[in-house]
Order: sequence, then structure tokens, then C-alpha cells
Amino acid sequence: MPKLRPLARLARGGVLAAALAGTLAGCAQPWQRVSAGQDASQVVATLGPARERYPLGNGVERLLWPTQPFGETTTAADIDSSGRVLAVQQVLTNESFGAATIDGWTRDDVLHHFGKPVETSYFPLMKREVWTYRYMDADVWYMMYSFYFSDDGILRSTQKSPDPLHDPDRREWF
Repeated sequence: MPKLRPLARLARGGVLAAALAGTLAGCAQPWQRVSAGQDASQVVATLGPARERYPLGNGVERLLWPTQPFGETTTAADIDSSGRVLAVQQVLTNESFGAATIDGWTRDDVLHHFGKPVETSYFPLMKREVWTYRYMDADVWYMMYSFYFSDDGILRSTQKSPDPLHDPDRREWF
């Protein structure tokens, strides 16, 4: 291959950078392809039919597109009473989980905000039902986030822990 002059090398590098940027643009997350103000039908056309729907109050409905049980994201679109998108976001994040109020939120609040859990358990000695969601912490660590409910359905505590599905030392458990 003949040696390229500096200007030709720069142009060739620019073409490669543009190709890489084009490839990465195709990797936009689902919630990044929809924006506030769009009609709900456009959201469904882009993301497909919602797998879950829940009322949030004041005529707002939350549509959810979870990737559970093995995925770590749930796209949520909040739709107002006129059918317009208010917000679109990935809800399985530390920030979103942090909005859950201990002694204030109920099972319904958690369900309506995050969708169905990947796993449910009951600990009889604690008298706690636990709902667990798989997610990515800081887009790096595979984690599980758990909500602990008392028998009356009130959120009493939360916990995050490493996801055993991605722990090579514990894979034989599955």
C-alpha cells in the first residue's frame, strides 16, 4: 500500500470517524428515539405496543417497555389525557429508584413506576414481600434493586446488590 500524505491520512481518518459515528448513532437507546410532545401513536409506532400500562393520576398514563427478565432497562413514556408524551425515560436507574419513599410508597406505586418485578419473594420471619428488578448501575455494574413491603403493602426498605446472573463465581447456581 502506498504511503499516504498527511492530508490524505487526515481525510481517511475523517471518513472512518464519520462511519463510526454513524454506527454509534444506530445504537441510540429506545427512550432516546422519542421526545416530549409527540403523539402517543408515534411512540407506539417507534417502540411497538407497550407491554404494561398504569395510571399515574391526573389523567396521566405510564406506558412501559421492559426488557426483564434478563434485560436491565425499562423504557417509560408518560402520556397525558390528550394523548401527548410528557416524558420518556429509562426508569431502572439509581435516581429513579431513589424517588421511592420509605413508609410512603405502596406496592401499586412501585408497580406503576417501574413495572412488574423480575422476581418476587416472601420472607416470613421478617414479614416482608420483596420485589426485585435487574438494572445497570452507572451503565457499568449489573445490579439487582429490591423493594421490601410490609404485609399492609407499604414500602419499608430497599436494597441493592450485585446481580448473581452476571457473577462468574455463582453461575452454577442457575
